[in-house]
Amino acid sequence: MMASSAAPLISAPAYAERREALRTYFDRTARGAWIDLTSDAKVSRIRRTVRAGRDEMRATLLSWLPAVLDGRRLLDAGCGTGALAELAAKRGAQVVAVDVAGGLIEVARVRVLATGASFHAGDMLDPAFGEFDHVVAMDSLIHYRADDLVAAIACLAARTRYSLLFTVAPGSRLLSAMLSLGRFFPRKDRSPAIVPITEAELRRRLAQLPGWKVARSARISRGFYKSHAIELVRQP
Repeated sequence: MMASSAAPLISAPAYAERREALRTYFDRTARGAWIDLTSDAKVSRIRRTVRAGRDEMRATLLSWLPAVLDGRRLLDAGCGTGALAELAAKRGAQVVAVDVAGGLIEVARVRVLATGASFHAGDMLDPAFGEFDHVVAMDSLIHYRADDLVAAIACLAARTRYSLLFTVAPGSRLLSAMLSLGRFFPRKDRSPAIVPITEAELRRRLAQLPGWKVARSARISRGFYKSHAIELVRQP
């Protein structure tokens, strides 16, 4: 049985502050760059590696969902410009796609017209969106500290029937060095900090989530794109 859809939002100030920073960044500073990155527009070599990594990660997460999603309700938590939502909807899912950045939602509504996916600007954890069979959170939790990340997963899990797929920034010396380089960029060009977490720490924390277990995991590394996917499945 799933918990009530009235499960509360995370109330921690740190979560709210980071969510607002993300909204501001993707609606103002990075909107144009993100539109280009998620299209076939010409981008820099570094961004091409990020695009390739995101494409591979999206394909990986979709491969972990049932091949036929007819009648299944799916939350795309942090949908960006809608690429994953579109593909899931084409497989029959009833997709609710949510992103904190209203500007990206506007783009998604233009790009994704024929699939029936619904797009909303807001908090991906808002219980008003209801209950789901599957939840996918691709690269939307990587900016939150470990406590808030796990709390967000618990919040989503309370309203999920079968599986919850998400990504984290893998804890590694290489990624830490790459993130340190970002501190030398002008402040106006910096994205909100990514918070790495080791797989061992993540699994230890997730083991305390009742009724769920870690199934598959996969790490994608393409140039400046480093991301680790986790599949949580509900236990009978």
